[in-house]
Amino acid sequence: MTATDMANDQLNVPEEQAFALSRAAILLDQARQNFSDRNALGAALNENLETWVVIKTIAEGPGSGFSETVKQNLVRLSNFVADITFKSADDISEQTIDTLINVNLQISEGLLEGAGRN
Repeated sequence: MTATDMANDQLNVPEEQAFALSRAAILLDQARQNFSDRNALGAALNENLETWVVIKTIAEGPGSGFSETVKQNLVRLSNFVADITFKSADDISEQTIDTLINVNLQISEGLLEGAGRN
């Protein structure tokens, strides 16, 4: 069992997703710093997309605990991330990667703030 696995065992769902978003942001940032490594970029984009698919699934699921507004915003953001990833996958700009990183970090922070209120 890794340290990440042990940490995830102690997190609630919003904290787990905040962690996953932060991890995806770090991978995207690393890929941006070595922009010529298309394999690393593809892997980072894929992990980011998978993270957002999980978030969308949780938000749309019964008993998510999110308000209707938060659910709608998370679904919209998930769709935005999917659209931007699929449209830009072969020719993604560093600015687009910056946008994805910023979205991840802002939503991660919001999830942690929300988890802290519960």
